[in-house]
Amino acid sequence: MLDLVQIGTDACGGLLPLVKVIYAAIKLVMVIIPIALIIYGTIDLGKAVIASDEKEVKSAQSRLIKRMIYAALIFFIPMLVGVVMNIVSAGEQGDTESWNNCWQAVTGGDSE
Repeated sequence: MLDLVQIGTDACGGLLPLVKVIYAAIKLVMVIIPIALIIYGTIDLGKAVIASDEKEVKSAQSRLIKRMIYAALIFFIPMLVGVVMNIVSAGEQGDTESWNNCWQAVTGGDSE
């Protein structure tokens, strides 16, 4: 079986620029989407408070809490997947080891 390290000149078999772009996109999504969800929830709550409708304020609070939970999940799921993939690749040899070498080259040794 061919190893990716042998095919290309870098740890990703020549795909290092593409993997770096994917990694940057994941990092961007991990930051922008949670911030946007929290901002939209805060705006909804502010509108409800200004309207002075108790039922709407409770509804907006509920939506804000749900959005904050979604924001936390969006932030932590890619990190959790990275940790799991590192654990899986640490116990296996072959294809997963080459994947781990590529990912470590891109992330600089981060756990995600």
